[in-house]
Amino acid sequence: MPILNKDMQVSISLAARPSNIGTRFHNFLYDELGINAVYKAFTTTDLPGAVAGVRALGIRGCSVSMPFKEAIIPLVDVVEDSAAAIRSVNTVVNDDGVLTASNTDYEAVAALLASHGVDTASRVLLRGSGGMAKAVTAAFRGAGFDHLTVVARNDRTGPALAEQYGYGWVATEDAAGDADVLVNVTPLGMDGDQADTLAFDQERIDAAHTVFDVVAFPSETPLVRAGRAAGTHVVTGAEVIALQAARQFERYTGVALTDDQVARASAFSREQ
Repeated sequence: MPILNKDMQVSISLAARPSNIGTRFHNFLYDELGINAVYKAFTTTDLPGAVAGVRALGIRGCSVSMPFKEAIIPLVDVVEDSAAAIRSVNTVVNDDGVLTASNTDYEAVAALLASHGVDTASRVLLRGSGGMAKAVTAAFRGAGFDHLTVVARNDRTGPALAEQYGYGWVATEDAAGDADVLVNVTPLGMDGDQADTLAFDQERIDAAHTVFDVVAFPSETPLVRAGRAAGTHVVTGAEVIALQAARQFERYTGVALTDDQVARASAFSREQ
Protein backbone atom coordinates (compact mmCIF):
# COMPACT_ATOMS: atom_id res chain seq x y z
CA MET A 1 0.00 0.00 0.00
CA PRO A 2 1.33 3.49 -0.80
CA ILE A 3 2.62 5.65 2.04
CA LEU A 4 -0.16 7.92 3.32
CA ASN A 5 -0.25 11.07 1.22
CA LYS A 6 -2.41 14.11 0.57
CA ASP A 7 -3.91 12.67 -2.63
CA MET A 8 -4.94 9.33 -1.13
CA GLN A 9 -8.61 8.52 -1.59
CA VAL A 10 -10.36 7.50 1.63
CA SER A 11 -13.40 5.24 2.03
CA ILE A 12 -14.92 4.12 5.31
CA SER A 13 -17.57 1.94 6.88
CA LEU A 14 -20.08 2.93 9.56
CA ALA A 15 -21.39 0.14 11.77
CA ALA A 16 -22.50 -0.45 15.32
CA ARG A 17 -20.00 -3.30 15.53
CA PRO A 18 -17.21 -2.73 12.96
CA SER A 19 -15.37 -5.77 11.64
CA ASN A 20 -12.16 -6.23 9.68
CA ILE A 21 -13.80 -8.04 6.76
CA GLY A 22 -14.55 -4.98 4.61
CA THR A 23 -11.34 -3.27 5.66
CA ARG A 24 -9.19 -6.21 4.61
CA PHE A 25 -11.20 -6.81 1.41
CA HIS A 26 -10.84 -3.26 0.08
CA ASN A 27 -7.26 -2.64 1.20
CA PHE A 28 -6.12 -5.98 -0.27
CA LEU A 29 -7.39 -4.87 -3.67
CA TYR A 30 -6.06 -1.32 -3.37
CA ASP A 31 -2.64 -2.81 -2.71
CA GLU A 32 -2.81 -5.41 -5.47
CA LEU A 33 -4.07 -2.96 -8.09
CA GLY A 34 -1.80 -0.10 -7.03
CA ILE A 35 -4.68 2.23 -6.21
CA ASN A 36 -3.79 5.24 -4.06
CA ALA A 37 -6.55 4.66 -1.52
CA VAL A 38 -7.24 3.41 2.00
CA TYR A 39 -10.33 1.96 3.70
CA LYS A 40 -11.05 2.22 7.45
CA ALA A 41 -13.91 0.97 9.63
CA PHE A 42 -15.62 3.28 12.12
CA THR A 43 -18.54 3.35 14.51
CA THR A 44 -20.46 6.40 15.68
CA THR A 45 -23.21 7.62 17.98
CA ASP A 46 -23.67 10.75 15.83
CA LEU A 47 -24.80 9.67 12.37
CA PRO A 48 -25.65 13.18 11.09
CA GLY A 49 -22.22 14.38 12.19
CA ALA A 50 -20.52 11.40 10.55
CA VAL A 51 -22.36 11.96 7.25
CA ALA A 52 -21.55 15.67 7.36
CA GLY A 53 -17.91 14.65 7.80
CA VAL A 54 -18.08 12.35 4.78
CA ARG A 55 -19.40 15.25 2.71
CA ALA A 56 -17.13 17.97 4.10
CA LEU A 57 -13.88 15.97 4.07
CA GLY A 58 -14.34 14.44 0.64
CA ILE A 59 -14.57 10.85 1.90
CA ARG A 60 -15.09 8.94 -1.35
CA GLY A 61 -17.28 6.08 -0.19
CA CYS A 62 -19.09 4.86 2.88
CA SER A 63 -20.33 1.35 3.61
CA VAL A 64 -23.35 1.44 5.92
CA SER A 65 -24.37 -1.34 8.32
CA MET A 66 -27.05 -1.68 10.97
CA PRO A 67 -28.42 0.29 12.71
CA PHE A 68 -27.81 3.09 10.20
CA LYS A 69 -29.24 1.64 6.96
CA GLU A 70 -32.59 3.43 7.21
CA ALA A 71 -31.59 6.41 9.35
CA ILE A 72 -29.07 7.60 6.75
CA ILE A 73 -31.66 8.08 3.98
CA PRO A 74 -32.72 11.65 4.91
CA LEU A 75 -29.04 12.65 5.11
CA VAL A 76 -28.08 11.87 1.49
CA ASP A 77 -28.89 13.67 -1.76
CA VAL A 78 -29.77 10.88 -4.20
CA VAL A 79 -31.27 7.45 -3.47
CA GLU A 80 -30.90 4.89 -6.25
CA ASP A 81 -33.67 2.40 -7.02
CA SER A 82 -31.86 -0.48 -5.29
CA ALA A 83 -32.13 1.41 -1.98
CA ALA A 84 -35.36 3.32 -2.57
CA ALA A 85 -37.31 0.12 -3.24
CA ILE A 86 -36.52 -1.25 0.20
CA ARG A 87 -35.83 1.94 2.17
CA SER A 88 -32.45 0.56 3.17
CA VAL A 89 -28.95 1.79 2.27
CA ASN A 90 -25.63 0.00 2.53
CA THR A 91 -23.46 2.13 0.22
CA VAL A 92 -22.92 5.88 -0.16
CA VAL A 93 -20.71 7.43 -2.84
CA ASN A 94 -19.51 11.03 -2.60
CA ASP A 95 -19.13 12.88 -5.90
CA ASP A 96 -17.87 16.38 -5.08
CA GLY A 97 -20.19 16.71 -2.10
CA VAL A 98 -23.20 15.00 -3.67
CA LEU A 99 -24.00 11.82 -1.72
CA THR A 100 -25.65 8.99 -3.65
CA ALA A 101 -27.05 5.98 -1.78
CA SER A 102 -27.59 2.47 -3.08
CA ASN A 103 -27.96 -1.07 -1.77
CA THR A 104 -25.40 -3.56 -3.06
CA ASP A 105 -26.80 -6.26 -0.72
CA TYR A 106 -29.89 -6.28 -2.95
CA GLU A 107 -27.74 -6.36 -6.07
CA ALA A 108 -25.58 -9.20 -4.72
CA VAL A 109 -28.52 -11.41 -3.75
CA ALA A 110 -30.21 -10.84 -7.12
CA ALA A 111 -27.00 -11.71 -8.95
CA LEU A 112 -26.47 -14.87 -6.88
CA LEU A 113 -30.00 -16.12 -7.48
CA ALA A 114 -29.31 -15.81 -11.19
CA SER A 115 -25.79 -17.28 -11.18
CA HIS A 116 -26.87 -20.25 -9.05
CA GLY A 117 -29.84 -20.88 -11.32
CA VAL A 118 -32.42 -20.95 -8.54
CA ASP A 119 -35.78 -21.79 -10.14
CA THR A 120 -38.24 -18.91 -9.82
CA ALA A 121 -41.11 -21.40 -9.52
CA SER A 122 -39.65 -22.65 -6.21
CA ARG A 123 -41.53 -22.41 -2.93
CA VAL A 124 -39.34 -20.25 -0.68
CA LEU A 125 -39.27 -20.10 3.12
CA LEU A 126 -37.38 -17.04 4.36
CA ARG A 127 -36.58 -16.65 8.07
CA GLY A 128 -36.11 -13.08 9.30
CA SER A 129 -37.68 -9.62 9.06
CA GLY A 130 -34.86 -7.18 9.82
CA GLY A 131 -33.02 -4.72 7.58
CA MET A 132 -31.12 -7.34 5.58
CA ALA A 133 -34.31 -9.37 5.18
CA LYS A 134 -35.78 -6.41 3.29
CA ALA A 135 -32.98 -6.54 0.73
CA VAL A 136 -33.22 -10.31 0.35
CA THR A 137 -37.02 -10.40 0.08
CA ALA A 138 -36.99 -7.56 -2.45
CA ALA A 139 -34.36 -9.38 -4.51
CA PHE A 140 -36.51 -12.53 -4.62
CA ARG A 141 -39.53 -10.49 -5.69
CA GLY A 142 -37.51 -8.61 -8.30
CA ALA A 143 -36.19 -11.91 -9.67
CA GLY A 144 -39.73 -13.18 -10.23
CA PHE A 145 -40.31 -15.51 -7.25
CA ASP A 146 -44.06 -15.62 -6.53
CA HIS A 147 -44.18 -18.26 -3.80
CA LEU A 148 -42.40 -17.02 -0.68
CA THR A 149 -43.35 -17.13 2.98
CA VAL A 150 -41.69 -14.98 5.63
CA VAL A 151 -41.10 -16.72 8.97
CA ALA A 152 -40.71 -14.17 11.77
CA ARG A 153 -41.75 -14.15 15.41
CA ASN A 154 -42.00 -10.35 15.37
CA ASP A 155 -45.71 -9.80 14.67
CA ARG A 156 -45.08 -6.25 13.49
CA THR A 157 -42.11 -6.45 11.13
CA GLY A 158 -42.88 -9.94 9.85
CA PRO A 159 -46.36 -9.24 8.41
CA ALA A 160 -45.26 -5.80 7.22
CA LEU A 161 -42.35 -7.23 5.23
CA ALA A 162 -44.50 -9.97 3.70
CA GLU A 163 -47.31 -7.59 2.80
CA GLN A 164 -44.92 -5.10 1.21
CA TYR A 165 -43.87 -7.65 -1.38
CA GLY A 166 -47.11 -9.60 -1.71
CA TYR A 167 -45.97 -12.66 0.22
CA GLY A 168 -47.32 -14.68 3.13
CA TRP A 169 -46.22 -14.58 6.76
CA VAL A 170 -46.14 -17.13 9.57
CA ALA A 171 -44.85 -16.68 13.08
CA THR A 172 -43.20 -20.09 13.34
CA GLU A 173 -41.62 -22.62 11.01
CA ASP A 174 -44.18 -25.24 12.11
CA ALA A 175 -46.96 -23.11 10.62
CA ALA A 176 -45.32 -22.98 7.19
CA GLY A 177 -45.99 -25.31 4.27
CA ASP A 178 -43.47 -27.27 2.23
CA ALA A 179 -40.49 -25.38 0.79
CA ASP A 180 -37.97 -25.99 -1.98
CA VAL A 181 -35.66 -23.12 -0.98
CA LEU A 182 -34.71 -22.21 2.60
CA VAL A 183 -33.27 -18.77 3.30
CA ASN A 184 -31.84 -17.67 6.64
CA VAL A 185 -31.60 -13.91 7.21
CA THR A 186 -31.25 -13.99 11.00
CA PRO A 187 -28.25 -14.23 13.36
CA LEU A 188 -28.87 -17.98 13.80
CA GLY A 189 -25.56 -19.72 13.11
CA MET A 190 -23.51 -16.53 13.38
CA ASP A 191 -20.34 -16.45 15.45
CA GLY A 192 -21.33 -15.74 19.04
CA ASP A 193 -24.13 -16.97 21.29
CA GLN A 194 -26.07 -18.65 18.45
CA ALA A 195 -23.14 -20.14 16.55
CA ASP A 196 -24.40 -23.72 16.97
CA THR A 197 -28.04 -23.04 16.16
CA LEU A 198 -29.54 -24.57 13.02
CA ALA A 199 -31.82 -22.06 11.30
CA PHE A 200 -34.27 -24.70 9.98
CA ASP A 201 -35.33 -28.19 11.00
CA GLN A 202 -33.24 -30.99 9.53
CA GLU A 203 -36.31 -32.51 7.84
CA ARG A 204 -36.87 -29.30 5.90
CA ILE A 205 -33.22 -29.16 4.89
CA ASP A 206 -33.35 -32.74 3.63
CA ALA A 207 -36.47 -31.97 1.58
CA ALA A 208 -35.21 -28.70 0.06
CA HIS A 209 -33.22 -28.38 -3.17
CA THR A 210 -31.45 -25.14 -2.11
CA VAL A 211 -30.38 -23.57 1.18
CA PHE A 212 -29.25 -19.96 1.25
CA ASP A 213 -27.65 -18.65 4.44
CA VAL A 214 -27.00 -14.91 4.42
CA VAL A 215 -24.86 -15.13 7.59
CA ALA A 216 -21.41 -14.02 6.45
CA PHE A 217 -19.23 -15.20 9.31
CA PRO A 218 -18.52 -18.01 9.57
CA SER A 219 -19.01 -19.03 5.96
CA GLU A 220 -19.68 -22.62 7.06
CA THR A 221 -22.69 -22.10 9.33
CA PRO A 222 -24.65 -25.04 10.78
CA LEU A 223 -27.22 -24.53 7.99
CA VAL A 224 -24.57 -24.54 5.27
CA ARG A 225 -22.93 -27.66 6.72
CA ALA A 226 -26.28 -29.43 7.04
CA GLY A 227 -27.19 -28.49 3.47
CA ARG A 228 -23.92 -29.81 2.10
CA ALA A 229 -24.30 -33.04 4.08
CA ALA A 230 -27.81 -33.50 2.67
CA GLY A 231 -26.59 -32.96 -0.89
CA THR A 232 -28.59 -29.76 -1.14
CA HIS A 233 -27.44 -26.89 -3.34
CA VAL A 234 -25.90 -24.20 -1.10
CA VAL A 235 -25.53 -20.43 -1.40
CA THR A 236 -23.46 -18.84 1.38
CA GLY A 237 -23.29 -15.51 3.13
CA ALA A 238 -19.60 -15.40 2.24
CA GLU A 239 -20.67 -15.11 -1.40
CA VAL A 240 -23.10 -12.32 -0.55
CA ILE A 241 -20.64 -10.21 1.43
CA ALA A 242 -17.89 -10.65 -1.17
CA LEU A 243 -20.12 -9.72 -4.10
CA GLN A 244 -21.70 -6.73 -2.38
CA ALA A 245 -18.22 -5.50 -1.38
CA ALA A 246 -17.06 -5.91 -4.97
CA ARG A 247 -19.97 -3.76 -6.16
CA GLN A 248 -19.00 -1.13 -3.58
CA PHE A 249 -15.37 -1.27 -4.69
CA GLU A 250 -16.40 -0.66 -8.30
CA ARG A 251 -18.49 2.35 -7.26
CA TYR A 252 -15.68 3.85 -5.20
CA THR A 253 -12.89 3.32 -7.73
CA GLY A 254 -14.47 2.80 -11.16
CA VAL A 255 -12.49 -0.47 -11.44
CA ALA A 256 -14.42 -3.62 -12.37
CA LEU A 257 -13.13 -6.71 -10.59
CA THR A 258 -12.66 -10.21 -11.97
CA ASP A 259 -14.16 -13.24 -10.25
CA ASP A 260 -10.65 -14.32 -9.28
CA GLN A 261 -9.86 -10.97 -7.67
CA VAL A 262 -13.10 -11.07 -5.68
CA ALA A 263 -12.40 -14.63 -4.52
CA ARG A 264 -8.86 -13.84 -3.40
CA ALA A 265 -9.88 -10.63 -1.63
CA SER A 266 -12.71 -12.51 0.09
CA ALA A 267 -10.36 -15.25 1.27
CA PHE A 268 -7.87 -12.65 2.56
CA SER A 269 -10.64 -10.77 4.38
CA ARG A 270 -11.46 -13.89 6.41
CA GLU A 271 -7.92 -14.57 7.60
CA GLN A 272 -7.31 -13.78 11.25
